[in-house]
Amino acid sequence: MIKTRICMISDTHTSTPNPPHMTGNAYRSPLPKADVLLHAGDLTKVGYRVENEAMIAMLKDADAELKLVIAGNHDITLDEEYFASFGYNRHSRPEYLGEESILLSDDEIHEIRQPSAEQLRSYARSIKDLWTCQAARDAGIVYLEEGVHSFTLSTGATFTVYASPYQPEFYRWAFAYERDEDRYNSNGAANPIPDFPAVDILLTHGPPLGILDQVPPDLNVGCEHLLRAAGRARPRIHLFGHIHEGWGAQRGVWNADGLKLEDVPTDIEDMLENRSAFYDVSKGAHSPLRFGDETLFVNASVNTVKYEARNAPWVVDLELPLAEK
Repeated sequence: MIKTRICMISDTHTSTPNPPHMTGNAYRSPLPKADVLLHAGDLTKVGYRVENEAMIAMLKDADAELKLVIAGNHDITLDEEYFASFGYNRHSRPEYLGEESILLSDDEIHEIRQPSAEQLRSYARSIKDLWTCQAARDAGIVYLEEGVHSFTLSTGATFTVYASPYQPEFYRWAFAYERDEDRYNSNGAANPIPDFPAVDILLTHGPPLGILDQVPPDLNVGCEHLLRAAGRARPRIHLFGHIHEGWGAQRGVWNADGLKLEDVPTDIEDMLENRSAFYDVSKGAHSPLRFGDETLFVNASVNTVKYEARNAPWVVDLELPLAEK
């Protein structure tokens, strides 16, 4: 096993870190140095090319060997079928589709020329290309589709991630599924989450039911099927976002009675000084994480419910297996 540092963010919505002199804001430049940086989706506000370019530039500047990224419901141009069938209506200013500038809007005050489905799909593919091209790879950025992915760091640390940008249907945004659909367990799911001990990190945009997923008035809006799958997988970390009000971390203990949760304490002065909420669950810590018995759940939404980029990134030290020589 080898100690590994992971920096976690989500729901940036095109908000880059605030300038270094803004010491009253924990989300400020530079992002904390880490071995791995995870972004749990909602990179942008509504998926414009310039927004995606800004987020890629931010991640290129981040000091991490590996930067793993998934989309979220606001990243509408990364969901090709959704964008081509409905999502383009959410664009209300000129964007380039191929060689022509077309106003994507359903506002009646504008003269509208409906782009073809193929134009829209081509545009969506060009946005995904920004994330999957060689330049992004050379910067350590890896865009993850739904499913299982394995990685080995230069330190020899090896780990497996299950990634998914999907969440229960939410005001007709991207990457949605009906709340009664189970896309994470084995009964017909295309990309089910594997059983323990196959997954080290769950990286999903939406939260599991009852964990850092509460919205007013006291409603839990996470996914019950994702919670059940997390219980089968028992990963070291489950990172998500989507619910801005839920920012925080909880340590979960799996037992015969289900899941017992305990809040991870934070200190505002430490977060401001270190530009992050830090939690050490490595071998030398006061209480090391017990893989298989415990999962650290993290909602790393950078933006508040008012879309103010003020929430601290999370930085966690933990042990990961060493790759076999």
